[in-house]
Formats: sequence, C-alpha cells, structure tokens
Amino acid sequence: MQIEPIAAPFDAVVELPGSKSYTNRALLIAALARGHSEITQALASDDTHYMHAALEAMGVRIEDRDAHTFLVTGVDGQFPSAGASLMVGNAGTATRFLTAAVALGHGTFTVDGSEAMRKRPIHPLIEGLRQLGVDIESRDGTGCPPVVVRARGIPGGRAVMRGDISSQYFSALLMAAPYAASDVEIEVDGDLVSSPYVTMTLSTMAEFGVHAERDGDRRFRVRAGQRYEGRTYAVEPDASAASYFFTAAAVTGGRVVVPRLGSRSAQGDLGILEVLERMGCRVRIGEDSIEVQGPAQLRGVDADFTQMGDVATSLMAIAPFADGPTTVRGIAQTHYEESDRPVAAATELQRMGLRVESEWDSVTIYPGIPQPAEIQTYGDHRIAMSFAVTGLRAPGIAIANPECVSKTFPEYFEVLRGLTSRPR
Repeated sequence: MQIEPIAAPFDAVVELPGSKSYTNRALLIAALARGHSEITQALASDDTHYMHAALEAMGVRIEDRDAHTFLVTGVDGQFPSAGASLMVGNAGTATRFLTAAVALGHGTFTVDGSEAMRKRPIHPLIEGLRQLGVDIESRDGTGCPPVVVRARGIPGGRAVMRGDISSQYFSALLMAAPYAASDVEIEVDGDLVSSPYVTMTLSTMAEFGVHAERDGDRRFRVRAGQRYEGRTYAVEPDASAASYFFTAAAVTGGRVVVPRLGSRSAQGDLGILEVLERMGCRVRIGEDSIEVQGPAQLRGVDADFTQMGDVATSLMAIAPFADGPTTVRGIAQTHYEESDRPVAAATELQRMGLRVESEWDSVTIYPGIPQPAEIQTYGDHRIAMSFAVTGLRAPGIAIANPECVSKTFPEYFEVLRGLTSRPR
C-alpha cells in the first residue's frame, strides 16, 4: 500500500475504536461474572475475535448486538466446558489471560496460537500458575505456546514472577485470582514493565466488583471469595491507536482531536503525549478529549518507554524529522512482541537510508530525509501503523502486508487517509 504524503497541515477530529486491552479484559471478566453484562463501544478486531471465540468454546454465551456491542452471560467462575483446544492466533492478551482463566475449569485445555505466537515466551506465567497449584506445561518444552492445562481449579497461595518481559502475566493471574480456593499473593521479581496495564486490569476488576490490594509494583493480593458482578461497561478508545494520529499531527504540523479519551484514562500509552510536548507539540488534555498540534520543527529527545512499550515505534517512525538525534530507551521487553520490534524498526529506518544506532534496550535515530522504500512489517500491526505515518511526510513510502493491522485496528488506513481530506 502506497502512502500519500499530506500536502498541507490538517485539522481533524478522529473517532477511534475501543481499546483492545480494555475490550479483552472486559470480555473475560464478564464471562467469569455472575449475571449479564453489556459491553459497549468495544473493539472489533482479530485479537478480540479470538478472545470471543475462545470464551464461547469454553461454554460462555456471548451475543453480538452489533460489531461493537456484546451481551455476555457470565458463568460465575464455572466454565461449562470439560476441556477445549483454544486457538488464539497472534493475540498476546488472549493467550496469557486465557492460560490463567482455564485453570479455573475442570478438564484438559490447550491454548495455542500462530507460528509467531509459538515464539513468544509464556514461561513466567506457567511457573506462576504452578506455584499456585496448577498442573500446566508448555507442550513442546519451549516455554512458549502451545500450553496444556489439566485444570481442577486454582488452589491459591503465593507466586513470584519475573516482571521484565510482560505485565500480561500479572494481569492474567489477577483476573483469575478471585475464584481461587484461597487468597492469591503475587510478587514481582525485578522491575515490572508496562505497569500501567496492571493498573488497567485492577480498575476493570473494580468496575465489576472485585478489589485487589497493591503494594506499588512489588506485590499484589486478591482475597478469595470475591465475585465479579455483571454490569454495563463502555470501552474507552485505544490510546495505542491514538498515538499514530498524535504523531501524524506532530510530523505534519497538523492538529488532531481525539474524543472520549482524556485525563481520567489509566492507559499508560498516553505517556507519549509528554514526549511529544518535549518535541515541541502543543498538547491539551481535557477530561473527555485530547488535542495535539504539531510544531514547525520537531526537537530531538531522549525518552524512556519502559511503561509504554507499545508506542515506542510510533516515536521511532517520526524521529528522522527532528532537529537532532532521538533516543528511544526502555524497550527491551518489546523484543518479545509480534515481531522483534527494536530490530524491525531499526532495520526499516536503515532501509530508508537513515542512520540508526541500536543497543538491546535502546535505539537512537539521527535526523535525515527518508528515502523511498517498501516497509516490511514482519506481520506486526504496530510496525505497519507506525511507519505509515512516516509516509505522510516522506514521499515514496509503501507498506508491505498492510492487512496485518486487522489485529487491532482494521479500519486504520481508511481513517489515516481521511486526514488528507481535512486541510486547515
């Protein structure tokens, strides 16, 4: 797909799809709850489809009112299925969350995914579940999916997991923990990356009536006997998806407003706004909207993405247009995503003729004029969406395999093209 540069700064209001992270958390929690839940403004994408289909395979009744509204009949922690083989594609949230949730059932469950998913580590979660009394193994002995769970409920107790690979391991245990036979305490070994996602998990649990105790990013405790209660739950827009439109404004001198997302959001990826402000953007964050106005010239920055790894490539893609070097650090955990993102991003920047210096935990991009190139996406939606923004400023940029954006944002290119029809 050829990306057409924007000829003049745009002025746009962009309505974005619901958060993938909140949608999949809400679907799972509503499934575990007692009573009915209506999930509105949800994301319709590959990742949420896999979660939806897996829950139905476990006996959960989910009615689609429309593409973005689900009516879920909760099972009160008792999955009807006596075993199932769950295929979850390349959906990391579905893989990790379901691995813990199926342990509450009774029977043998297999959680498997695409070839790419079979390379993504899940060993820390396996060890955490074993410490809580679950019979679980990585079927091929790789510490990656497929995972086999011989389920008979979660006895509970204390689990210690390393925190430097994915916060999803912690979210998975926390969401299943209320239905364990005894209290569950989870301790973090080392630093916890992307901890705002755990905050999102805890806030979603609380919305459905379950409360966890938190000692910073060191340990968490969920008291046994709590139950989720069905409710109506509106999903807010996806901050990761919003980042591409914030950076589009930044790199073209345009202005964008994203409604229904604002200061009340717990999504850590909104941290990119502080980075864009340092680069010279004007940023206004209200309760229910965010506005970004791009500058005449971006400034180079040194920014830490430890807690917002999903938007690191968003910044890398516009870094060549800054007035000095830009260093994106705190990205070691993103080597284990849909692609090896630091390597993939650095490779594609070099494909455009740009100077890049890479270390395990950081990438430094020097100013330059991106040359025409076909960007390889490595099947990674975030590589595709990030570097499409580069093409809004630099002519000759094409995206290979643009269909990979269906993982989280099927309408992405249509929405992006809409910016060109809204000149200021």
